[in-house]
Amino acid sequence: MTDTNFAARLTAARKRQSLTQQQLADRSGAHVTQIRRYEAGSSQPTLDVLRALALALNVSADSLLFDDDERGPQNQTLRLKLEAVDQFTPDEQEHVAAFIEGALLRHHARQAFSGQGS
Repeated sequence: MTDTNFAARLTAARKRQSLTQQQLADRSGAHVTQIRRYEAGSSQPTLDVLRALALALNVSADSLLFDDDERGPQNQTLRLKLEAVDQFTPDEQEHVAAFIEGALLRHHARQAFSGQGS
């Protein structure tokens, strides 16, 4: 099964960089025929090739794999609050990240502890 969304995202990323398929092939190390197949949706890259494509296009692999609304919290209120963190200073962002990491660790510890008592 192929992902036509991946094909469209790859094509759009290449065009945003004003690259031809041959130029993307040269930058990524993939064969131009394979780039054509990816963009047509008839083939999907391996993880190594996906990484090379993302590096060649100067984008994240996530941006090639996922639509914007597929990543991040599904809760709209939480999503908006996390988006607002982009306006914080780098130091404030580090504090928020540390808080979230601590909350995740506590959550996982509670799950592990409650699972042992069963």
